[in-house]
Amino acid sequence: MPKKKVVSLRCPTCRTIVLRDEPDFPFCSERCRLIDLGKWASGAYVISSPITDPEDIERVERKQEEHFRKKEENDGRNIH
Repeated sequence: MPKKKVVSLRCPTCRTIVLRDEPDFPFCSERCRLIDLGKWASGAYVISSPITDPEDIERVERKQEEHFRKKEENDGRNIH
């Protein structure tokens, strides 16, 4: 009789090995499940798609330039 292969993964939050038949699979616990949900809810995880609209590309580039300009100004102020 062939052996059944036990499917296991590592918990995405704490990296503990979790067996497929465990109740919180693919997480090791409800705590890790909630931590992961919180990351999705807070925007720490995002699923992005490529920007193809030229106007959107320009808008993103302007925001990045503003961000870096402000960062440089703040860095300049913090030098003593």
